[in-house]
Amino acid sequence: MKAPTGEEMLFSVKAYIAAMAALYLSLMIDLPRPFWSVTTAYVVSQNWAGAVRSKAVFRLGGTFIGSTAMVFVVPRLSIYPVLMVGALALWVAMCLYIAVLDRTPRSYMFMLAGYTAGMIALPSVTNAGTVFDTALARVEEISLGILCGSLVHSLILPRGIGPVVMGRLEAAVRDARQWIQAVLRGDTQARTARDRRAIANDITQLRLLSTHIPYDTGNIRWTARSIVAMQDRVAGLTPIVSSMEDRLRTLRASGAPLPADLEPLLDDIAAWLEAGRSSGDDANRATAAALRRRIAELMPAVDAGSDWNTMLLVSLCTRLRELVDHFQEGLALRRDIQAGLNGAPPPMPRMPITSNRALHRDHGIALLSSLAAAFALIICCTFWIGTAWTYGANAALFAVIFSCFFATQDNPVPGIMEFLIYITLSIPISAVYLLLILPALHSFEMVALTIFPTAFILGIYMARPTTFGKAMAMLFGWTGTLALHDTNTADLVSFIDSTLAQNIGVAAAAIIAAVFRKLSAEYSARRIQQANWKELASMASADGPPARASFTVRMLDRIGLLHTRLAERNKDGEQVEEDTLLDLRVGNEIAELQRARRELPVADAAIRPVLDGLAACFRDRVAGVAEQREGVLQRIDLALERVSGATAGVPRHRAIVALVGLRRSLFPQAPAYRPVLAAAPSATPNVPSAS
Repeated sequence: MKAPTGEEMLFSVKAYIAAMAALYLSLMIDLPRPFWSVTTAYVVSQNWAGAVRSKAVFRLGGTFIGSTAMVFVVPRLSIYPVLMVGALALWVAMCLYIAVLDRTPRSYMFMLAGYTAGMIALPSVTNAGTVFDTALARVEEISLGILCGSLVHSLILPRGIGPVVMGRLEAAVRDARQWIQAVLRGDTQARTARDRRAIANDITQLRLLSTHIPYDTGNIRWTARSIVAMQDRVAGLTPIVSSMEDRLRTLRASGAPLPADLEPLLDDIAAWLEAGRSSGDDANRATAAALRRRIAELMPAVDAGSDWNTMLLVSLCTRLRELVDHFQEGLALRRDIQAGLNGAPPPMPRMPITSNRALHRDHGIALLSSLAAAFALIICCTFWIGTAWTYGANAALFAVIFSCFFATQDNPVPGIMEFLIYITLSIPISAVYLLLILPALHSFEMVALTIFPTAFILGIYMARPTTFGKAMAMLFGWTGTLALHDTNTADLVSFIDSTLAQNIGVAAAAIIAAVFRKLSAEYSARRIQQANWKELASMASADGPPARASFTVRMLDRIGLLHTRLAERNKDGEQVEEDTLLDLRVGNEIAELQRARRELPVADAAIRPVLDGLAACFRDRVAGVAEQREGVLQRIDLALERVSGATAGVPRHRAIVALVGLRRSLFPQAPAYRPVLAAAPSATPNVPSAS
């Protein structure tokens, strides 16, 4: 067995102090179930003070919302048990649906609002007149646990989330820099695939961690907006570098001579990326300006007769310019973050930021999760009411709690069953404390002293990520059993009855989840890919441009989700991830083409058929039918030539780069583009219909 570290023991002691403070206050004001405050203090305990405080806020909000809803519902429906169970099931399903969609730590509030309603409503079914008293007592007990947990973890040697967030941010920047340098220097494709996969995972994890930053005790809380903006910069690099990688590979493989200044420019950009971390602000700005001038000098002129290599070089130079801009902005944001960590006032935002609402959401999975929780509740309540089981409410309550706890997993059954095993293992501990130790004690000091050994050991295992779930299950089973009983009057019969109800409720949650929510990793991966295609079809058929930054963040999130699911089954996900990255590039090109179309009316007649053809292709993918792609390549080539012949300007340049990107992404094996109108000016090809 691994010896506990100092940090693990400190966490365990702080969690114990918070729990005992909450228990003492609960006993002082004579709350009916004081051990609910103990359970709450442990549930909100986290390794980082910011996470504790954010979880405390969310838990308090969820408790209040759920309690208020049941105080309103129970008195009105208590004489109609069927209607009340239906209303409770509907409330739980609605709250869980929102929680699963949210995908940030804030989802905890919605989940808690759901199962807190069960904690209030189920004990009040037989006596609706006590629902307000029950709700008030639960809110007080839980609030004391939240308050004590927050204060202890914030005041006693608080551990800030800053080092974790900054470590993850530095890892994201490092992975991005390594990928870019590998692309610029022509390293192997396998290396770049690993780097971009790491970036996708870094960005998703960083966004989830960033939710806790405003609640942290350190200076990092002043840098929250700059950190999110930095995430956007890193995320925005992904489609840029992927496109740049493709253009470089294509130009190098074409056999045509490349500009003499290209390779030295690429080497200098790679060197600047490495040196930028340690260079001063003025030096970075000067180097970036010099690189932009060299890129502009390398940019070829374009007209209706320009060949394919010229178009590729235009696209490459544009991506190189965007790379320099993004990296310079990232360096400026990194300086803002460091200044904030040193205590400087937060600067004005340098650019708009993307919220966590941009993350991938699966409404189908959310609906299945909510239905599973509702059915588990209904089945347990039906059995309870039909048999008049004294502790049947406990079964229904635990069915709801565990349906909610594991709702975000593709297959919740293993997690629920692990909890069931360790809750069962906690039964002897609960029995000893409930039936032997606590009835013999008559002072708070003795209660706290006897609780310490068990709580200290379990707290150490809670501090370890690898054993957190098992330790939490045992602690939840132990303190939850104490919370459900009057520790002064409990007897063996009631203990066995309530324990049986508790385990039946957890088992019911597992069985219902196996029916409704047991999804394979492959099925989840297909759903994520279909979400990509639906969004691409919608973007192509829209009347205006979408929010590009939000789309990029969402697609990177999906890449991370795909990798996680395929890794669980030891599947080779490289091709799937490559396809998703390709979808990301296509989506960004569609967004650029939509912007250019609005600003370049003369070319709209050629661009609109391209977008219509893309929308039809992606709708076919979603439907699982063969794509009708034959005319799309011709539409792209015709649009490319007509746009190239338009008046020079930013919209024309943007449209050219987007069309080149679409051609390379969707038709990489197609023959090189050849201008038709310039070669045969008397010919007037028909624009393909948008069918």
